[in-house]
Amino acid sequence: MSRREIYESKAEELISPILSEHGFELVDMEYIREAGNWYLRAYIDKEGGITIDDCEVVSRAFSDKLDEEDFIEDSYILEVSSPGLLRPLKKDRDFERKLGTRIEIKTYRMENGKKEFEGVLKAFDKDTITVELEDGEKTWDRSDLALVRPYVEF
Repeated sequence: MSRREIYESKAEELISPILSEHGFELVDMEYIREAGNWYLRAYIDKEGGITIDDCEVVSRAFSDKLDEEDFIEDSYILEVSSPGLLRPLKKDRDFERKLGTRIEIKTYRMENGKKEFEGVLKAFDKDTITVELEDGEKTWDRSDLALVRPYVEF
């Protein structure tokens, strides 16, 4: 496992009891470098949505746990936030929630002159997703997809 994966995994272990205590779920955890700074980001959610107060409660308790364990070697910025309306679908539970709804897909490589598709999520497994497009059903390997997220019309 990479250092990033180790940090994310350990951070997930530490935040899980905090989230369970408050009835929240962890949507995603990422340890990433942006503009010269390291960030540890926890995206949390609950039925009805997450508030700023929810983020603050989790952030304070999680920060204390991270300070106790002190397993991240770099200086980093901790962020706890809602995943937002357009959060990417990554985990099986994300796909499960969106079965039968419209999604947006971006592929790494061009297919028939385009890299962006939208349609209704019909099925998924650990390796593939199947979407009903305007011109029929299409199955992609998950590894070929740069982004999958809910479709929102503005």
